[in-house]
Amino acid sequence: MYQESLNWLFSQFPSYQNSGASAYKPDLGNIRQLCAFFDNPQEKLKLIHVAGTNGKGSVCSMLSSILTESGEKTGLFTSPHIHDFRERIRINGEMISEEEVVSFCETLRTSNLDFEPSFFEITCCMALVHFQKNSCSIAVIETGLGGRLDATNIIIPILSVITNISLEHTQFLGNDLPSIAREKAGIIKPHVPVVIGRTITATQEVFQSKANEAQAEIIFCDALPLPDSSSMPLLGTYQQENVRTVYASVDVLNQHGFDISNSHIHQGLENLKRNTGIFGRMEVIQRNPLIILDVSHNEEGIRSTLEYIQSENKGQLYLIYGSSADKDLQSILPLFPSHAHLALCAFSNARSLSSEELSGIAASINPAPRSYANIHLALAETKKLATEKDTILVFGSFFLISDYFS
Repeated sequence: MYQESLNWLFSQFPSYQNSGASAYKPDLGNIRQLCAFFDNPQEKLKLIHVAGTNGKGSVCSMLSSILTESGEKTGLFTSPHIHDFRERIRINGEMISEEEVVSFCETLRTSNLDFEPSFFEITCCMALVHFQKNSCSIAVIETGLGGRLDATNIIIPILSVITNISLEHTQFLGNDLPSIAREKAGIIKPHVPVVIGRTITATQEVFQSKANEAQAEIIFCDALPLPDSSSMPLLGTYQQENVRTVYASVDVLNQHGFDISNSHIHQGLENLKRNTGIFGRMEVIQRNPLIILDVSHNEEGIRSTLEYIQSENKGQLYLIYGSSADKDLQSILPLFPSHAHLALCAFSNARSLSSEELSGIAASINPAPRSYANIHLALAETKKLATEKDTILVFGSFFLISDYFS
C-alpha cells in the first residue's frame, strides 16, 4: 500500500523532483485551499521558516536537533529526500510512518477536490498535519524553491531565517542577486524576527528594506564572529557560516521564551544525524581511499565544496559528478581543478543528463573525462584507480547521492 501511495503521489501531480520546471507553481492558492481542507494545521503550530540558496537544509537540521535536545517535540520538514520519501517529514528524528502517508494520500484520492495541488503542496500539507496531529511544540520548515511564492510561505513563523543568496533557478526567481533576494525575503513576516546568514551590499539592502516594511527585527550574522571549528558537526569550512546562523537563531529563540543552553547546542550538534537523519553533506563513507558524498549542486555550493576538498586532500583527487539537465554547466565545469581525474555520471531520475548528453560534454573537455551510466559502476571503476592516500568526491545532485543508497 505504501509504494502504491507513493506511485500515486508522484504520478498524479507534478513533482519538481521528477519533472523540474513544469512542476513549479508560483501561487499560494492551492496550498491555502489544501490546508483549509485539513482545518489549517499551520495555524495551530509554532514554526521556524528557513530559506536560502545553500545551507538551508543543514541549518534546519541543526536547529531541529538542538531544539530536540532542549526537550522540545520538534517537527522537521526538508526536501528533497535521498532514499525514502519519509525522510522529508520527521519528529525528533523519527520519520512519518508509512501508514500515515497511505492514510493522507487515500484521503486526497477519495475527496474529489476541485483543484489540483502539486506534489510539493501535498507534501508540505502532509507535514503540517502530521506535526499538528502529534502535538509538536515547534517545527522547522525548509522552503522548497524561493520563498515569496513557495508553498511553505503559507505559515506565520515565530522566526524566519535566510542563509545566503546566490544565482539559482533564475528562470523562476530572477536574473540577478537583488531579484533573488527579494523572492527569498518574501518569507519575512510582520513583527517576526529574521536572521540573515550571509549578505553582500546588494542583498543586504533588500533584506533591510523588507524588514523595515514588516517592522521585523533583523540580525545580520556577518557582524558576528565565526564559531570555533571544533563545534562544527559537518565537514567544510562553509559550514562555519551555517553554525553561526544557528547560534544567532538560538539567541533570538531564547529572547522569545525558549530555554536553550550551551549544553543543548553542543549535544544537538553532536547528535545531529541521530536527531534528524541528515546525510549526504560531505559524508565520509570510506577511508583509504577517502570517499565523500556531497549533495552540492549549484555553482556556489560546488565551489565551496571543492575549495574544502582541495585544502584537505593529500593525494590524487577523483571527481564523480552528476547533474540535472537544467544546471548551468558552463559556469560549473570550469570550477573543477585541472589536476583532478573527472568522471561524469548519469542517475536514474528523469532530470538527469542523458548518456548522449554526457558523451557530448565529455568530448568538449580536454582531457576527456570518463562517462558512466550509474554511480555504482562509476565508483567501482574509480576505486580501482585510486590509492589509499587519494580522495574520491561524489557530488552534483541529490539524485546522484540517492542512487548510491538505492
